[in-house]
Amino acid sequence: MLQDLRRSSPHAEEHVVRLEKEADELVEQQIRGGDQRRRVISLVGMGGIGKTTLAKKSYMQIIKQLVFTSTKDQQVLETEEKLTEHELGDFLHEHLKKKRYLVVLDDVWSPADWSCLAKVSSNDPDCLGNVFPNGVKGSRLLLTTRCKDVAFHADARSIPQEMQILSEQDSWDLFSGKAFLDHVDADRYPPDLVQLGRDMVDKCNGLPLAIVVLGGLLSRNKSHTEWRKVHDNINAYLAKEGSQTGVMTVLNLSYTDLPSYLKPCFLHLSLFPKDYVISTRKLFLLWIAEGFVLSEQAGQQSMKDMAEVYLNELINRNLIRVVRMSVNTRVVECRVHDLVRELAIRKAKEQNFFGIHDIPYPLSPSIGSSKCRRQSIIYYDIERYASVEHSSSTPYLRSLMFFNLGHETCRVSQLDFVAKCFKVLRVLDLEGVGVESLPCIIGKLIHLRYLGLRHTGLKLLPPSIGNLRNLQTLDTNNLKQVPNVIWKIQNMRNLYIEGQEDDIPLQIDTLENLQVLSGITFNQWIQNNSSKLTCLWKLKLEGRCELVEGVEFSKYIAKLSGLKSLYIKASDESSIPSLAMDSCLYLSKLDIKGHMQKLSETFQFPSNLSQLTLEACRLDCDPMPILEKLPKLLTLRLRAESYLGMEMHVSTNGFPQLKVLQLFKLSEMIKLSIEKGAMPWLMQLQCSLSTRIFRIDKLPNLVEVKLMISMFSLFSLRALMNFQIHAWHWDNSSITNRNVGQELWIRRKKDF
Repeated sequence: MLQDLRRSSPHAEEHVVRLEKEADELVEQQIRGGDQRRRVISLVGMGGIGKTTLAKKSYMQIIKQLVFTSTKDQQVLETEEKLTEHELGDFLHEHLKKKRYLVVLDDVWSPADWSCLAKVSSNDPDCLGNVFPNGVKGSRLLLTTRCKDVAFHADARSIPQEMQILSEQDSWDLFSGKAFLDHVDADRYPPDLVQLGRDMVDKCNGLPLAIVVLGGLLSRNKSHTEWRKVHDNINAYLAKEGSQTGVMTVLNLSYTDLPSYLKPCFLHLSLFPKDYVISTRKLFLLWIAEGFVLSEQAGQQSMKDMAEVYLNELINRNLIRVVRMSVNTRVVECRVHDLVRELAIRKAKEQNFFGIHDIPYPLSPSIGSSKCRRQSIIYYDIERYASVEHSSSTPYLRSLMFFNLGHETCRVSQLDFVAKCFKVLRVLDLEGVGVESLPCIIGKLIHLRYLGLRHTGLKLLPPSIGNLRNLQTLDTNNLKQVPNVIWKIQNMRNLYIEGQEDDIPLQIDTLENLQVLSGITFNQWIQNNSSKLTCLWKLKLEGRCELVEGVEFSKYIAKLSGLKSLYIKASDESSIPSLAMDSCLYLSKLDIKGHMQKLSETFQFPSNLSQLTLEACRLDCDPMPILEKLPKLLTLRLRAESYLGMEMHVSTNGFPQLKVLQLFKLSEMIKLSIEKGAMPWLMQLQCSLSTRIFRIDKLPNLVEVKLMISMFSLFSLRALMNFQIHAWHWDNSSITNRNVGQELWIRRKKDF
């Protein structure tokens, strides 16, 4: 039955949008490239995105480029039916051994499936354990899969082609071609149906299968009443239409294929609102608090690192879409496709995983199942939700998350009901919701592991928060002061308290499990015995630091044997002391924001530093002669007012491993000189459009330049000529209609 369901949907074959160009590129770049080794060309994407359609179209073009011997095709077919699995593998290998061949493998689900398909039992030394011979005749395998890991497993040397969702115009073209079968001229489409159609296409969010299914359904009846009926219940129609090839059935296969440890992580995504951009930092903390990531699973890795592994698995399976990545290519923000979210909601409700309220005026919580373990509140009148009787609705609620979707009136004045009604709560997230005060009774939530209070406007925490002995994460900011009771919370792992107004004593050196400490002041820090914080790997210090002596401060930092990331933010009226951090052997990431007297040889950076960010340092002298000597630096970011000079110079052999250089909002800088042999591994450069860069052509591995537009004018465009790069190109559409502060990318023609 599962094999029948996994057969690719035929819906999208009739209408091909945007695929002509992609098919041509696939043939041009990967088939006609002249590579004579056997290659596996992989098309990767979520279910219903058009992988099979593109594969079939490409197949018809590819087959014209390859020469086949087909006199024995009928004999092969007759022989195949009589062979066992292993015999078939041996037979195919022998049949293909001396030929140039093209094989299409559609919908391969896992690396194990690929290994099974390619496995052969023969002892032939030329076989190399693979059904498909590795000759030098230019043979090709075209593979479609939902999982990126399959592509790399099949051929680690080939870059998979990742399918993208359709643009708004392509989506409409695909839909109208199916829905308005008897219309040729778009002007003849009924205006009322066009508006309904565009609304429904928008809800498909660029997924070709959903658009084709919807268009086919609506083509049967073009009455306004019928279209309105589908419009108002679109998810239900997409779920049932086409039975085994319905949209939800196709997407459900991706859920069915998930290993058990990923299923709760996937279902948890249903708690977030439609089109919501999810912070991965927050997501990891929530998964850990929920118990989805277990310490025994992590092994030598931290639980946060294990959560990141889970996220990347879901991304590779095309169930999560990346929104933003950091300079070191880690996912910072993500979101879920609307229809994938709908699938997660259906599965979550089936398992009583959560209840969701996303209507303007909430109904009584009693409409939800009493077995529900999680609730997501996604509407505006949260005050009304707080006033409803909850005591008998969900007594075993573990998670309660509120979302403010940009409405200033989203406030709640009383939170007593949370502690009174949800006594086994593990997660309480109020981020972005206006909170007047946190009641003392909150201290009775003894099972609470995650408390999110960021951007709530809350100024004070009750002393009873010290009773939350199981709390792992406290995420808040801009408090007037933090009560000196945090030391009681022995299980605390992540403490975010940025933006304290009052610099009062705060004991934290009893928190031996603490891993992340963000927002403690310099004065608070030096009053603690930092050597006890053996698990701390990320530290952010802020506030006045003029009373902190540099060498003494460095000794405090050096005591943190596991520290990997340090962020120092000085207040406007103080200066960063001269630091001697060469003994911080494991520190790899350093951010410094604040005035520095000077950057001299006495300022000793950690030897293993791989990422450095300077901001508002107001340095007068060129920092490059010192920074270029850092042997393991991979990323350097010089942000606004970090350097006030006009020129920078990178000497020969400077920055031996640097890959990313960002010169952001250095308003006075007009010239960057690069000597031959400098920055040999630099791949990405970001700077102002008006900065002149000399000898950029001597950077052999540079792939892209990111230009910040300071003043969009003919003069700014002419500044492009300063680069003097004849081997580069840019899309004209990226230049027109650009505004100040926007970015312009230039990419190298040559592939590295």
